[in-house]
Amino acid sequence: MTSAADTRPSPDALLTQAAREGRGRLKIFIGAAPGVGKTWAMLDDAQRRHAEGADVLAALIETHGRAETQAKLSGLPQLARKPVIYKGRALTEMDLDGLLRRRPALALIDELAHTNADGGRHEKRWQDVEEVLAAGIDVFTTLNIQHIETLNETVARITGVRVRETVPDRVLEMADEIELIDIPPDELLERLRQGKVYPQDQAARALTSFFAKGNLTALRELALRAAADRVDAQLREHMAANAIAGPWPTQERILVCVNESPAAREAIRVAKRSADRARAEWIALNVTQARAENLPDADKDRLAGTLRLAERLGAELATLEAERDVAQAILSYAADRNVKRIVIGRPRPRPFWSRLTTEDVAAGLLRQSGRFEITLAAEPDERTTRAGWHLPHVAHEPLAWGEAALAVILASAFAYAAEQLFPVASLSVIYMTAVVVVASRRGLGLAMATAVLGFFAYNYLFTEPRHSFRVSRQGELLTLGLFLVASLITGNLAARLR
Repeated sequence: MTSAADTRPSPDALLTQAAREGRGRLKIFIGAAPGVGKTWAMLDDAQRRHAEGADVLAALIETHGRAETQAKLSGLPQLARKPVIYKGRALTEMDLDGLLRRRPALALIDELAHTNADGGRHEKRWQDVEEVLAAGIDVFTTLNIQHIETLNETVARITGVRVRETVPDRVLEMADEIELIDIPPDELLERLRQGKVYPQDQAARALTSFFAKGNLTALRELALRAAADRVDAQLREHMAANAIAGPWPTQERILVCVNESPAAREAIRVAKRSADRARAEWIALNVTQARAENLPDADKDRLAGTLRLAERLGAELATLEAERDVAQAILSYAADRNVKRIVIGRPRPRPFWSRLTTEDVAAGLLRQSGRFEITLAAEPDERTTRAGWHLPHVAHEPLAWGEAALAVILASAFAYAAEQLFPVASLSVIYMTAVVVVASRRGLGLAMATAVLGFFAYNYLFTEPRHSFRVSRQGELLTLGLFLVASLITGNLAARLR
């Protein structure tokens, strides 16, 4: 059932759209490397606009001596460059003030990541573009993938070349339109050999470093992903602003729900494998509730460890607050992020009274999923045996049983020695120490066996009548019973800590 909130546009999306009112529109021609044809494609689009009667101005175009690029400028009005003296050299930069005075409908500003010479109003060309956009002028510009700030380190690891000029990611997010200019690596390498990208001597060096075919293939994938991510963000913004219910089956995205359950770690691994196969983004979502403050420390530690695992494996971490109807909150978040597939840990069997008082989130997701795909991740085999009532595993190795018997024998010897100094009732602590030692070495099964053996040894050796399993006094019967219970609990706790 669709709620009223689902049919209303998102206020944040509407505010984003309102903030763009009055500013120019930005179109970025993005490519994987120099020479793919970004400037040519920008000029080709501008020529069409000019032919349709639009007021187009080539504010700054870097032809790099390419005759075909210079020819593509033919017929377009050009802004005279501003001369600048930098370290004794005469340079030219874009005349920002002249552009703002001329105020065309569309300005062509090449190489967005360029650093301006000292003395200008802005250090970077992308800052010039921001001012031009704020003046209500549309801008066409070009950008290579290696200049995006968050991809700079990745590109350096791939190519061994660190690009110094970068633009913040928010500049890419400002773009109203992105056009990916893509050519196969072999074609780009041929253009490089023909001297259409760099002069021949510079091209020869580039072929053995930045422009190695493997590098170009990796950069091409980065460019495809960056363009797809921005287009996907625009799609989600459009859906939110127009109250379009998701998900739309466009870019693959996986959401994994994380809580304190041991199955959540397996859900993380399932989501990671699925994301790798689909080459998709994935999000680890933790839904917080007031009851989380009352979780045992062990559960809090497990949840923190699971979130660290998700972050280490590359997930985007997200937190959502929801006190009731957690399943619906998860589905709403998934729709907002245009997620198609949701992974959640399979719930453990719960007692009847727990089902009445707490929500079964997995069941709620399955019941309300509708257009979503729900995947339940089971706990690893070694953990599933912990659910329900079962007897602890008891080792079959003779050495393990020998350790349990030896621990009881040593405890009896110490108790004999201490009997002259302490009351008989206090000697039970010695046997409990033996239980803890066995639990820490061999686990719960042998610890419980040691507790039972210690119970019988203590009864036989120290309670009246001695050297008999009979109990003559009711007080000693209570002491024996408490000793057995305390030994079993202590052994259980020590085994769990192990």
